[in-house]
Amino acid sequence: MRSIDYDTEQHRDYARGRALTREQLRVWIDAMAAVLPERRPLAGLDVGSGTGRFTPALAEAFGPVTGVEPSVRMREVAQAQSRRPGVRYLAGSAEDLPVPSAGADYALMFLSWHHVKDKPRAARELARVLKPGGRLLLRANFSDHHPRPWWLEYFPRGYEADAAIFQPLHEVIEMFTTTGWRVAGFGTVTEPSAGTRGDMLARLRLRTLSFFAQLSDDELETGFRRLEEAVAADPSAPAEVFAEPLLTLELLDQRPDARNP
Repeated sequence: MRSIDYDTEQHRDYARGRALTREQLRVWIDAMAAVLPERRPLAGLDVGSGTGRFTPALAEAFGPVTGVEPSVRMREVAQAQSRRPGVRYLAGSAEDLPVPSAGADYALMFLSWHHVKDKPRAARELARVLKPGGRLLLRANFSDHHPRPWWLEYFPRGYEADAAIFQPLHEVIEMFTTTGWRVAGFGTVTEPSAGTRGDMLARLRLRTLSFFAQLSDDELETGFRRLEEAVAADPSAPAEVFAEPLLTLELLDQRPDARNP
């Protein structure tokens, strides 16, 4: 996977290109609530928070949230868009979280896991910052459990190039379960439609998906030409929806008194 420098490549358009409707956001918050403890407040981490499309909603639903994001420009956009109480943004990464040990009830990584360079280190670092029994909500794509957005078929190597960005599910699970975690749940979430096919094409043109960085200029030109021709036939048709994976991991209590009651 070609790395993306969000300080130079995507920060200007990311919030527009990846915006969620109120209905889409509500579906995700409800899905997260279903796998988190019922008590409130919960202290949360939004790891790879980007422009903060989830961070304020997490704070409103569950309690104070720290967004951790390595890109200076992405954090600037997030801070400018929302100054909600209970939300803060810090420089950091999944491998180096700038927060105390055992202080968070949960962490969300929403389509940021594939950007992590040292994944075993990140799994250990996430274990450090969560309380025993804390939950990691990993909204990630997996090469063998891969959503198939309708528009991918128009790009040369579309499905192949997109799936190649991600690990297989069993590999992710094995890495976490050998570093103090257990699988608490795995399922899919289907967002409501983001609008029409024409709306979706306009957002895709902003190229704020990691997928687009993996294609050559010729492949991009060919793909967008094909996609534009297909959408032109009925631009007001609703954009199709698809199921998106959500893996929930729980941090095991490693204290001696917990292992030997």
